[in-house]
Amino acid sequence: MTRDRIPRRPRTAVCAALTAAVVVSPVAGAGSGPASAAAAAPRPVCVSHQSGLAGKLSKDIAAALRDRPGTTAFSLRDDATHTRCTLRANQRFDSASVVKATVLATLLWDAQRHHRPLTKGEKTLAKAMITKSDNAATSKLWKKLKASRVKAFLRAAGMDATVPGKNGYWGLTRITANDQERLLDLITHPNTVLSDASRRYILSLMGKVIREQRWGTPAGAPGGVRIQVKNGWLERSTHGWRVHSIGAFTGGGHNYTLTVLTQDNRTMKAGVATIEAVARAVHKDLNPATHAATVYAPTDRPQEALPAVPKD
Repeated sequence: MTRDRIPRRPRTAVCAALTAAVVVSPVAGAGSGPASAAAAAPRPVCVSHQSGLAGKLSKDIAAALRDRPGTTAFSLRDDATHTRCTLRANQRFDSASVVKATVLATLLWDAQRHHRPLTKGEKTLAKAMITKSDNAATSKLWKKLKASRVKAFLRAAGMDATVPGKNGYWGLTRITANDQERLLDLITHPNTVLSDASRRYILSLMGKVIREQRWGTPAGAPGGVRIQVKNGWLERSTHGWRVHSIGAFTGGGHNYTLTVLTQDNRTMKAGVATIEAVARAVHKDLNPATHAATVYAPTDRPQEALPAVPKD
């Protein structure tokens, strides 16, 4: 498979440990109601080459999720310490607007295959889609690519659990935290799927997202780190609000990626709060020397475009 040919930082031991781990400890005090599944929520599973870090991350992330309604999945990869954390990382969620990063990756991958640069029009649509989460721009690119090309990219990328939304409803693409981390891994590391130029282009646009949409995983990130983010939210009659955030944090010799997906939130605000609680715990544990005054504080008025979906 393509992914077997892609050079990666050593992670055999990490994956083996995660596979072997048995998650039996519930998160104490988890909420009830629409998030009844959270009552028996497992603790995060973390492994690391840095002594004591895995246990601290697992404890602090579990504490961040305690008493929070909703269902949360996440995946974390840190290069510097060879750390990996997961929780419900193979559970599928409706993507909302985080799929826009996959749409852009597909567009660039397809252009690479045909040995052509993006057109001026494609660049205009791509910029609007990522930096402002423009739905109309996304729909135009989705129609241009068709689900067949998106599926082809997913196969090449090794994102085997992702299922494109049907009938043009890209916001209902089914995603997992592990597949989103796979995408972030491709975007942040040299590989045979996305060229270096394509990777730089994606990171550049994700680094220019407007302030109103720079909430979620960047919360608590240390100063001086480059923040690249894409978020999304969506409300439906089943599973309430889906609120998601994917982020890549690079620079200073410490690169890591974080995906947090949530659903069964009673409100959009509750989903944002859950994601940011997890993010702050992660950033603090990975950057213990960071002064509190320098951490990134996201907007307190997050905005996002709601993708079109069929009536429930």
